[in-house]
Amino acid sequence: MIPPDALLGNITAPEFPEGLKWLNTARPLSLREFRGKFVLLDFWTFCCINCMHILPELKRLEKKYAQELVVIGVHSAKFTNEKDTEQIRSAILRYKIEHPVVNDADFEIWNAYAANAWPTLVLINPNGKIIARSSGEDVFEPYDAVLQAAIPFFEARGQLKRSPLELRLEESRRPDTLLQFPGKVSSQEAAGRLFITDSNHHRILVTDARGRILDVIGSGEAGREDGSFEQASFLHPQGTFAEGNLLYIADTENHLIRVADLQARTVKTVLGTGQQARRFNQPGRGLAVALNSPWDVLVQQGKLYMAMAGFHQLWVADIQSWEARPWAGSGREDIIDGNLAQAALAQPSGLTTDGTRLYFADSETSSVRMADLSVNSQVRTLVGRGLFDFGDIDGPAARARFQHPLAVAWRDGLLYVADTYNSKIKVIDPARGTVRTWAGSGRKALADGPFARAAFNEPGGLAWLGGKLYVADTNNHQIRVLDPVSQTVTTLEFSGLEGLSSRKMRNFRGRAVDLGRQAVRTGSAELFLDIVLPKGYKFNGDAPFYLRWRTADGAALKLGLDAAKLDFKSLRFPLRIPVEAASGASEIAFETVVYYCTDRSSACYVDTIRATLTLEASPAGPEQVRLQIPVRVPGA
Repeated sequence: MIPPDALLGNITAPEFPEGLKWLNTARPLSLREFRGKFVLLDFWTFCCINCMHILPELKRLEKKYAQELVVIGVHSAKFTNEKDTEQIRSAILRYKIEHPVVNDADFEIWNAYAANAWPTLVLINPNGKIIARSSGEDVFEPYDAVLQAAIPFFEARGQLKRSPLELRLEESRRPDTLLQFPGKVSSQEAAGRLFITDSNHHRILVTDARGRILDVIGSGEAGREDGSFEQASFLHPQGTFAEGNLLYIADTENHLIRVADLQARTVKTVLGTGQQARRFNQPGRGLAVALNSPWDVLVQQGKLYMAMAGFHQLWVADIQSWEARPWAGSGREDIIDGNLAQAALAQPSGLTTDGTRLYFADSETSSVRMADLSVNSQVRTLVGRGLFDFGDIDGPAARARFQHPLAVAWRDGLLYVADTYNSKIKVIDPARGTVRTWAGSGRKALADGPFARAAFNEPGGLAWLGGKLYVADTNNHQIRVLDPVSQTVTTLEFSGLEGLSSRKMRNFRGRAVDLGRQAVRTGSAELFLDIVLPKGYKFNGDAPFYLRWRTADGAALKLGLDAAKLDFKSLRFPLRIPVEAASGASEIAFETVVYYCTDRSSACYVDTIRATLTLEASPAGPEQVRLQIPVRVPGA
């Protein structure tokens, strides 16, 4: 039982400063306007794995108390890159955050509330008083308990206002790109295959080196189902590793390791309970061992190594018995070298090997580290210094600095690094002990061209194939190709999109477009249907158009063209559709998937549209009706 004095509180919550930038809302907010509601402040930074872990729990609270509770994210950045409002916007979209977020770039709100850790939560009652606060994970149950007691208490006092919060979500302005926040990319040199983790589409694309889609692993729906490639589902997967016809997958937010049989086209869960582990250093076997945000995987000599970001450890499992255990790292978040059990890591997120050593990107310390794949191995830091030591510095390894790197790739004695928050690709020469920028100007943009002028936006994955380096350019929603011979960056153009479109048609969730009411002549008439692209865009020539239509039951018209029999590969617009119409009104729904690209680059987008039309037939109506379905301007 919570005493009334605790619910009333005695410390007034400090008001938000003016002039800060807000996201997921059409205007700046103030605490004053939420008198009569509970307000839960979430102090977070988007690099932090613990901050990611509590987002599902915040969603549960938001859903349960939609009328009484307002959650506000206070983004107080750890890294320089995270102070940028546009980068925060991308994080909001990546994590699917649906509450207001304020950019507390200079720690004004953080200091006012004496926050000292990510995440920190502060609960404010309807009178503007602080009544609870905590740091760390496991937030649903304690705050649910407080709200269960506090809501009837303030309702009895006539101080509770129940109403939903009206928001303008960033999601409404997000373009539907072919890839959505691709987190990782891996390769299989012998088979000439790439494995692209399309993280926010919850699937893995299998392509060749030129971008031709060979297969798709996953339905595209968030879930944890095993089965055929079409049935299987994932939740924001990250790293993959292929050995033979098996692809090992870090199903990150399901806290699972999955294996895809590329020949049988099936997916099977081999490690994890499906729930985030709460206890450190608990080995186990198969489906009984609890994992914590596996971010990358690598197979070497019959063992599966995992970058267990949520535990700040590397784990290992025998791929025959599926016995799994911690391999390196005590679980303490820090940068301490030494023997495997005593070393301290900080959110390892990327793995690679030269065959005798395991190299890993230790993102929260902005470091790249290594350990021998042998008995009595030691963890040793190649580049990096501390949890708050980061930068963009080339030169001797002891002085060089990265900013939150997420991926590493070994080739010919050199270690290539996705210096994620600097938006660059860098190279470590372990023999010489040096670091240099290899590609990327540091601008957060999508720009092809010579290495020095090309631009990325938070690249998170690397893989070599056919002498070229493929980069998962996460915030640009693209795969970039770096050619060391020509010293140029290009954007991978995809082909073979039929499988993706057909899946969209089976589970159609189109953007609604209302074409209004149109008059048409009774008897024989014609519809001319056109799909209109925004200025500066063109249809993707490698992707066929997909179009279906249907009329409501009992419609007073018949369409003289069968969409199911169209040759979509040769389809051109405007499309002529013969109509036989009787007097009266009939509804038609057009469903289409449009792939289109910019004129100047290979940045490609997808618009899935459901357009509805009411045709009113009469003797005085026109014989020909021209219809236009507008394709969305990306970002609008």
